Amino acid sequence: MAIFSMQQKPEPRLVFTMKAAGLFHVLFALSFLVILIMAATQAQAETKAKAETKVATADSSQPHACGGVNLLEKLARENPRALEKIRLAASRIPNGDALLWRIEKSGYRDSWLYGTMHVSDPRVMAMSEAARNSYEMADTIVVESTEITDMVKAQAALLANPALSMLPEGSTLQTLLKPDEFQLVETVLKERGVPIALVSRLQPWMIYSMIAIPQCELARMQKNPTFLDKKLADDALAQGKALKGLETLAEQIGTLTDLPIELQVRLLTDTVALGSTLDDVMKTMTELYIQGQTGMIMPMIEWSSAQTGADDNDAYAEFEKQMVHSRNHTMVQRLAPMLEDGNAFVAVGALHLPGNDGLVQLLRDGDYTVTAMH
Repeated sequence: MAIFSMQQKPEPRLVFTMKAAGLFHVLFALSFLVILIMAATQAQAETKAKAETKVATADSSQPHACGGVNLLEKLARENPRALEKIRLAASRIPNGDALLWRIEKSGYRDSWLYGTMHVSDPRVMAMSEAARNSYEMADTIVVESTEITDMVKAQAALLANPALSMLPEGSTLQTLLKPDEFQLVETVLKERGVPIALVSRLQPWMIYSMIAIPQCELARMQKNPTFLDKKLADDALAQGKALKGLETLAEQIGTLTDLPIELQVRLLTDTVALGSTLDDVMKTMTELYIQGQTGMIMPMIEWSSAQTGADDNDAYAEFEKQMVHSRNHTMVQRLAPMLEDGNAFVAVGALHLPGNDGLVQLLRDGDYTVTAMH
């Protein structure tokens, strides 16, 4: 994706994909699955005697700096009026300007809500001092899924239910894609060290996940398979804290498996077509996250998409409902008894927090006082 001038507009077929790219990163399971997929393809490729492509391994001697440009900085130079419109739109989104929130209710001990980003970027992993202190004081740590602490067990559970990840018998990626689309996907996967023959039976959304995450993030995961949420969960167990989860990985993965196969194919092929602009998306999202400005992410994407004049709003609204809003309501219901016990540190993807259907507002609707800690 890129911030487009009025003379350079994105193709209408990519509009939905631009919007969807932002939402995919709210799924905790994606980082987990990428780790498993990369590990599995690496192991299989290394044992395949006549493999034409060897899976690249993370080498500390190789630089893995993330590329891309900050799209908002670019817009500030090229179209400051548009940037002001984005900021205005973001200002109208409730609860989009903080990552750490205090949760209070009469008769309960205070708890904390923290928005995470499911990546291994050192700047994200560091967290703010206030967030670290809240985490250390908490008796209970709540994450999206506790299964991430045992990768072997979680992998076994995934493999035990092929319907969560595999295409039906007789279908392969090659049967779903046009020849030119298949060739482009194969080329991009090869650049990432993944032989397409080893993943051709996977559902398209799984292959999408390997492409949507930047090369630098994949390299970091191969060297050290952890990310912020996993570190918080692992540290909780190491420190003897109670660890609880709001969802299972199967539930999260089911959200993607339930997507129509035509939509999965579209996300995959259109994302490949976006090319290096995916790095721009990730860079911008990460820097907005670090600034605590998660409410800016979707207005930025929506402004870019609006430049085409294309109307994918109905499809996108249903996609957003499935990926975020429905899950938010489930999370709040499951969180209630944990907040009753009190002194909990709740860490979920940051895009679950803002908006009228975000966790902050849903908690307020449940008679909690939720206050931003800037």
